[in-house]
Parts: sequence; structure tokens; C-alpha cells
Amino acid sequence: MSQKPTHQFFAPCPRGLETPLAQELSELGAGGIKAVDGGVHFNGDWLTGAKANLWSRLASRILWRVADGQYRSEQDIYKLARDTEWHWLFKVTHTLRINVSAHKSPLRSLEFVTLKIKDAVCDRFRDECGERPNIDKNNPDVSIHCFLDMSRCSIYLDFSGEPLFKRGWRMATNEAPLRENLAAGILRLAGWAPGTPLYDPMCGSGTFLVEAAMMALNVAPGLNRHFAFEKLNTFNKAKWQALLNEAQAARKPVEPLPIWGSDKFGDALKAARTNLAENGLADCIQLKQMDVVDASAPAETGVMVCNPPYGVRLDEEERLAALYPLLGDVLKRHFAGWNCYFLTGDPRLAKLIRLSTTKRTVLFNGALECRLFEYKMRAGSNRKDQVAE
Repeated sequence: MSQKPTHQFFAPCPRGLETPLAQELSELGAGGIKAVDGGVHFNGDWLTGAKANLWSRLASRILWRVADGQYRSEQDIYKLARDTEWHWLFKVTHTLRINVSAHKSPLRSLEFVTLKIKDAVCDRFRDECGERPNIDKNNPDVSIHCFLDMSRCSIYLDFSGEPLFKRGWRMATNEAPLRENLAAGILRLAGWAPGTPLYDPMCGSGTFLVEAAMMALNVAPGLNRHFAFEKLNTFNKAKWQALLNEAQAARKPVEPLPIWGSDKFGDALKAARTNLAENGLADCIQLKQMDVVDASAPAETGVMVCNPPYGVRLDEEERLAALYPLLGDVLKRHFAGWNCYFLTGDPRLAKLIRLSTTKRTVLFNGALECRLFEYKMRAGSNRKDQVAE
């Protein structure tokens, strides 16, 4: 019996989600899992990488490593790329983009490294096929990613294309929406599981709500989109279609779920209703227009998740400084027995909410550094003047 070839992959993710992503990839059947800052290395056959694209809720993309080696100069990188059999991986008619990033690399110009890799790929194609691929920086068929550290160069083919947080479900949005994979990661960090009551009192366009409903109904996050690996020479259409059919069959019927959302602003709720309706989830989740200071727990126990706004102007900062103590009062009065989580880029929240945090996790929403504050509410036990942090 022939052994399936093993490929090396890397799944970048929002910083702070490396451990839950490693757990998720293990559940998906990946091997050789190693979490590092900013992502997770793993291995498996071609279908493992395809399955990670289809099912991972936390990864930002999946990258397939096609070359790796030591370097001291740009010429070493050129040779590494030149020795890679690109013509076996994709067609010369496919357009191309090169992305280079580095950490503590001694090389001075990443633009020059990018040019050397482009030359190497084109030179190899010219030798093998008599012609070279064209470059398209905006909408390429194939993206090559190069990562440099102090002495090692790793070259990857993008297996995903569009970032994986672009599920295809978002039909309406508000300003600065929470990225879908970060929302899913926060639900996992919060220990939320389908069947557990969930409430978002500042739900905006409904990112937490939609991601939770998709988890509860076992909807594969990549089911309604295409991926870059479909354009590669290694693409096996029959196996991919079988994987899609399995995912479609695994979906659970739509039913009412113990998931609630509310928001002070009607426009935000309109966006949330649109996203739920367009994805067939309108009957799953209960929405209500309500100020967060009037919120109360919809069940005896559960998980609250919330992404409050953060101020950029003086009047907004003053308004939020007044809001945070009120949030603390709401939690103390109405959410005993709940585990509550606030994601914010405003470092004042932990101090002004006047409750004792049980956990703080650094996360990034895009380039914005945030904190996820956990408050495990117990009747009469969370006052900051009673329990030291």
C-alpha cells in the first residue's frame, strides 16, 4: 500500500490564539503540531491542508511549505527558490505575487529579496517551459510567501487565497468589525460550547452571534467560498468534492439556540439581522434593541462576550470612562453565575469597571493590540475592594 506524501504547513493566526489553534488542528487530524508566536506548524497530506482551510475557525490562512534552507545572502535565497520545481506546482499561465517578511534578518532590503525570488521562479519556468509567468500584485492566481529569520529562509505557497476570516457570510457591517476568526477564538478561550447560553449585549453586526451559531450547527466556515489550492496542479477535484459533501452532510438542522444579542443602536441591529437572515440563521438567535446598562442575564448561567467601543476623540473617551463603572454594576446585579469576557483596546476598562479580573489575555484584532478580560461572576465576590487582583 502506497504511503500518502507528507507536506509541511503553517497556519498563521491572530496573536494570542496559537494554543487554541493548535488544539483545533489536532482535532482536524493534523500531525507534527508546533505552536509558535503568530501561528502553528503542522503536517499531513494534501487533504489535511484542504481540510484545515475548510474547517479551521481560528487560522488566518494555510501556507504550504515548498522550500526551506539556510542563507547568508540574497544569492542563497535565489538558489533555494531556483531549485524548487515550480512547474510541478502551478501552471506558467497563472499570475503570481511574491510576499516577503522577516524577523531579525541581516539582509537590508526585502524588496531586493522579493525581486530575487521573482527572478528565480521565472528563470525556472523559462528553463522548463520556455516562458515565464506574469506578475499580478492585486489579484494573483498564486501567492508565494517567504519568511526570513536570522539565518533560515522558508518559502510557502498560499493554500487559502483570501484570508480565512473572510467566510463569505458577512453581508452587512458596522465600523471596524471584529474579525471572524478572532471572534471564534474568543469563544474558544471563553470555554463556550454549543448548548451553553451565550449573550452579547453590544453585538454590533453580530460577529460573535453568527460564529457561535455556525459552531452550534456544525457549519464548516469555509463551505461557501473558494481557495487558492484549487488552482494548483496538486488539486484533486474528486477528493475535494467528497470533503465538501461530508461537510454539507454534517450540518445540523436550523433550530432556536440559547444565543442572545442586543445593542443600543438600531443600525447595528439591522446589520446583525441582515447577516443572520442571509445565512439562514434568523430563527436561531434572539435580538433586542437595548442599552447595555439595562441588560440582564437571559439564563441562570452562561457566557457573556462583548467587544465595547474604544474612544479616539476626547468626548468618546469621557463617555466610555463613565460607561465602564456602569458595566461593572450591571454584572454584579444581574450576571451572578456567568463568565463574562470583554475585548477592548482601551486599557482603562479593567480599572474603571471596578471588578476583579480572573484572567487577562493579550490578543490582536488586525494590528490593534487588545486585552480580553475575564470576570467570573459570583454573588458578592467580585467587588474590587473585597478581592485583590
